[in-house]
Amino acid sequence: MKDKFKLTPEQLNSFRENGYIGPFDLYDPDEIKNIYKQVRADLFDRDHAIYDLPMTSVISGYDRHFDVNYLSEHIARKEIVHRVNSILGPDLLCWRSETFPKYPGDEGTDWHQADTFAHASGQPQIEWPDADFGGAITVWTAFTDATEENGCLRFIPGTHEEMLYDESLGMEYNPDNVNKVEKDGMKRGFFGYDYRNLQKDPDFVPDESQAVSLVMKAGQFVIFWSTLMHSSWPNSTTNKTRLGFASRYVPTCVKVYPGADSVEEYGDKISLDKYGVVLVSGKDEYRHNTIKAVNNRGFSFSDKAA
Repeated sequence: MKDKFKLTPEQLNSFRENGYIGPFDLYDPDEIKNIYKQVRADLFDRDHAIYDLPMTSVISGYDRHFDVNYLSEHIARKEIVHRVNSILGPDLLCWRSETFPKYPGDEGTDWHQADTFAHASGQPQIEWPDADFGGAITVWTAFTDATEENGCLRFIPGTHEEMLYDESLGMEYNPDNVNKVEKDGMKRGFFGYDYRNLQKDPDFVPDESQAVSLVMKAGQFVIFWSTLMHSSWPNSTTNKTRLGFASRYVPTCVKVYPGADSVEEYGDKISLDKYGVVLVSGKDEYRHNTIKAVNNRGFSFSDKAA
C-alpha cells in the first residue's frame, strides 16, 4: 500500500496544533546499533563527500546522504516519506540533511526557529512561492538514546505559526563563543552564534514553562516544522554521546539555495557545484532545482523512494 504509513486525521490535527508529531519507531534496537556503528565509521571517511571540508568543521555533517549508504536509504524510507506526504503532499524533496552529535560536556542548543534558513548568512536558503509561508519539515532521528541528561530535543508546542526572529538580520559567527554562552544558568548557544541577535523583540524570553522534552529511544524519529521553537538540553554526562540525524523536506514548488553558488556558515564556505535535491516521492513539475538521483557510491535513490 503506497500510503501505508500516512498520518491519521487525529495525528494530522495534532501536528497542525502543536507543530510536531512523534516519536515513531523506525529501527529495532539491534538494527540501530549496527547502523550507528557503521554510520559513525562512514562519517569519518570523507573521500566521497560532496563538500571538501575537514571533520572539525560544523558543516562537515551537511548532506552526507550523498555518500553514506545508510543515510541515502534513510531519507527515503517509506515510514518517513509517507508521513511527510500527509503534510506536504505527494511531490517531495529532501533538500538537506545534517548530523548532530552532542558529546559529553557539550552545551545545549539555544531556542530558535528556522523559516528561510537565512540565519547565518542573511540570504534565504529556501524560498516558497507564497512569501507568507515558509519553513521545512524536519525529521529528526535518534541514532542513540536521547535523554535530558545527554541532550534531547525540546519543543514549545504551538509556536510554529509566528516567527519571533528576523533571519534577514544575519548573525556574526564567533567560534570563541562555543560552549561559553550562558543563559539563565545554562550553557546554550548555537554553534558559535547567538540567536538573541535575531529577536524581533530584544526583550523576548521563550516561555520555558510550556516546553516539552522529546526523550527518544535509539531508532525513533520525530517530525516537526522548522518554524517551531526548538532547542536541546546540554550533554551533562561524562561518557554518553548523543547522535541525531536531521533530514529536511519541502515540496517541489520550493526553490532551494535560490541564486546561490555557495554557502558560507560557521566559519566555512562550501561550493554547491556538486549539490542537488533528492526527489523522494512523486514528480517534479516545477524544475526549480537540480535533482540528484544517484549518490557518489552508486546507490540509486529511485530504488528506495516511496
